[in-house]
Amino acid sequence: MDSRVRARPELPCAACRTLHRKCSYGCMLAPYFPADEPEKFASVHRVFGASNVIKMLQMVEDGRREDAVTSMVYEAYSRLRDPVYGCTAAISYLQKCVEDLKGQLKTTTEKILESQEQKDQLLSILMDAPYLKQTYLPVGSMVRDSFDNVIHDGHYEIFNDNCQMI
Repeated sequence: MDSRVRARPELPCAACRTLHRKCSYGCMLAPYFPADEPEKFASVHRVFGASNVIKMLQMVEDGRREDAVTSMVYEAYSRLRDPVYGCTAAISYLQKCVEDLKGQLKTTTEKILESQEQKDQLLSILMDAPYLKQTYLPVGSMVRDSFDNVIHDGHYEIFNDNCQMI
């Protein structure tokens, strides 16, 4: 059974009820404005007018009419809430949010890169320090420093990120 065929043919669709006309079996608006959702058509009718809604639906191919109605309903609700900007206000707000998030992402990425550079500089300083290569601990000791480099067997053994002894 076609999903656009009304389940209760005795009730006129919301469009025909609002327009005070008899709803025929082949009513073009019935699949999109069912009787149990009268506010949908009422808002679309107030913003666009019934004849314009019908004209717009006739210009759209059958497979895309439901999307067109959804768009019209969204725009109508938005236009009733905000007569000047309509859904443009929501779009502008969301675009601003995206720009703010891009800025936050850029800042966070810069901080991560800065932290990585600092870590690399510190590791380079530690690996080049001559006193570390000559420092001895008691034989058999096992200690971990803040960079998780292993110190054992009485000598400093510094490992890079690939766990190779330097």
